[in-house]
Amino acid sequence: MKLSQLQQGQCATIQGFDQLTNDVRKKLMIMGILPNTEVTLIRRAPMGDPLQVEVRGVSIAVRNSIAESILVGEPQ
Repeated sequence: MKLSQLQQGQCATIQGFDQLTNDVRKKLMIMGILPNTEVTLIRRAPMGDPLQVEVRGVSIAVRNSIAESILVGEPQ
């Protein structure tokens, strides 16, 4: 499943990244989006982009195109 497929309020665990450049991957990791980290989709913008997610107690905006490349699974 991809981060972009989560429903509002749904939690998941980040499994990895798919087809992201190293620069984008590093920026996500600096923001706390790391494998085996729990993430919650807070809400979507009115037009569907960006997504507001909560990671480690911090609210982060993620573009839908990037969220399509973040693989998530069931929360641990």
